[in-house]
Amino acid sequence: MSDRQDQTGGAVKERVKTEKKEPTLYKVVLLNDDYTTMEFVLLVLEGVFQKSPAEAFKIMMQVHVNGRGVAGIYPWEIAETKADKVASLAKGAGFPLRAVVEEA
Repeated sequence: MSDRQDQTGGAVKERVKTEKKEPTLYKVVLLNDDYTTMEFVLLVLEGVFQKSPAEAFKIMMQVHVNGRGVAGIYPWEIAETKADKVASLAKGAGFPLRAVVEEA
């Protein structure tokens, strides 16, 4: 008898299936203000969030008209990094543009 059979007593062991859980996703939301230019918002959406010019324009108009617009949906670490990048770019350019992270 092999060592392997000795360990299980000759019984067949079932394989335990490990379920992979998708990470919780979070929205990065840009908030409107009266000072940040639409051109800067477009640059942020195209540069930080890799949006096409058409997508960036659509989101920018949502921010302008509705006061907020979803720039993207990501796992927590990526969403937080992108929101921080928006804040640092805005500060460097002298704009008060803000991005917040919310559960999707």
